[in-house]
Amino acid sequence: MDFQPSILRDGSPMESLEKQLLCPICLEMFSKPVVILPCQHNLCRKCANDVFQAANPCWQSRGSIIPGGRFRCPSCRHEVLLDRHGVYGLQRNLLVENIIDIYKQECSSRPMKKGEHPMCKEHEDERINIYCVTCEVPTCSMCKVFGAHKDCEVAPLQSIFQGQKSELNNCISMLVAGNDRIQTIISQLEDSCRSTEENSEAAKRELCARFDAFVALLEEKKTELLGRIGREQEDKTGFVQGLIHKYKEQLEKSSRLVETAIQAMEETGEATFLMNAKQLIKTIVEASKGGRLEKIEQGYESMDAFSVSLDHLADAVRALDFEADEEDEEFYEEVEEETEGDSAPGRMVTAPQ
Repeated sequence: MDFQPSILRDGSPMESLEKQLLCPICLEMFSKPVVILPCQHNLCRKCANDVFQAANPCWQSRGSIIPGGRFRCPSCRHEVLLDRHGVYGLQRNLLVENIIDIYKQECSSRPMKKGEHPMCKEHEDERINIYCVTCEVPTCSMCKVFGAHKDCEVAPLQSIFQGQKSELNNCISMLVAGNDRIQTIISQLEDSCRSTEENSEAAKRELCARFDAFVALLEEKKTELLGRIGREQEDKTGFVQGLIHKYKEQLEKSSRLVETAIQAMEETGEATFLMNAKQLIKTIVEASKGGRLEKIEQGYESMDAFSVSLDHLADAVRALDFEADEEDEEFYEEVEEETEGDSAPGRMVTAPQ
């Protein structure tokens, strides 16, 4: 590949490199595969094949019985002799192909430098210097006079710049305040989760202590009730942990938005800032509107519903449950009539002394 020494002296090496990667036939960047001629010039294999076919109309394909052909290099007019394989017999220039891949990757990932003034896409020599109020985009004077924005209302960049920067600053304050509220809710949820676990453990200990007096008779029922408490605990803590996870995700997303917004606030270029500010503000507002998550009700962590007193009649042990249904209430009423002085059982049933 015949790179010119000027590429080392040019102020824009990427532009000089791009010129060196242009095919002299299609005038576009080489498309793979790239073949190298005996004269050391490069061509797209497709372009080389087009030139070869034009110079050798009788040569049909790689399997042709015609022994070969010839054509002239479009760069230096050197005559290139080919065998029966045609252009497919030319060597591929893998170095050029790799340089093309690296160049494309570099161009796609190259960000605009901070402070660099953006240029109009329609008028490449014109700087973006006004703001189209109608279309809500920065543009150049030529677009206003002759282009797509000639019938639109425009304003100086400075006025829109200050307004949107102030709006973005308010959005940042709103996000920060929202993050504080979210952090408070997360702390409350974590406390609630701990309280739920502590209350659950307390309920388990109470249940075990009361059942120990009737181990032989109540072992099966004890296991059943412990399982119900455990399931309730898993349901509650699982729900609360899920809320914590959602709030943390929202906090992380909001924090990233804050960081992005702060970086945007540091942008001094008016046009560069305005090109991104509107969408950023819209994203922040939408995130703030959609960030309301559900909360738990007061007393959610309470496990009082699973508290059981074992001061009840031995005959009622097999029917013991956390909540008495209608049949149990009728049974307890009959027991109350038969046992003078005994209290009628409800949720807390009493065993005989």
